[in-house]
Amino acid sequence: MAAKVRSFEDLRVYQKARQLVKAVYEVTCHAAFRRDFSLTDQMRRAAVSIVSNIAEGYERGSNVEFVRFLCIAKGSCGEVRAQVGVAHDLRYITDEEKEDLINRCREISKMLAAFIEYLKQGRFSGQKYKQPTAAPDSPGLKLET
Repeated sequence: MAAKVRSFEDLRVYQKARQLVKAVYEVTCHAAFRRDFSLTDQMRRAAVSIVSNIAEGYERGSNVEFVRFLCIAKGSCGEVRAQVGVAHDLRYITDEEKEDLINRCREISKMLAAFIEYLKQGRFSGQKYKQPTAAPDSPGLKLET
């Protein structure tokens, strides 16, 4: 039986995006990185933008707007990936940190793309506050266990 999504916090893609935010904040606290206020701020804002747009889109109450905000979140995910590359080029982060962050971004981006397609197909209809049931074939809707 699929779990019910009662709020955006229940969405697996939102939970993964929050984990990414935490990881971004952790790497941007490194001594060398902290001195680059501009890149630190931009990277943190882009990561926070992912979770913020998932939340805002969910709360808008329509699939059309939700899809629009998920697309913005996906764009922010790409932005974080680009900034990770820059941070690595500047030797602010290690190879391992780069790979971890890039892999997290790619996973979230894939989840968002699948979720967007799922919503466009109309299987998740109506107002978000009606507590729709998650479908097993939608990676963005599955709950974290």
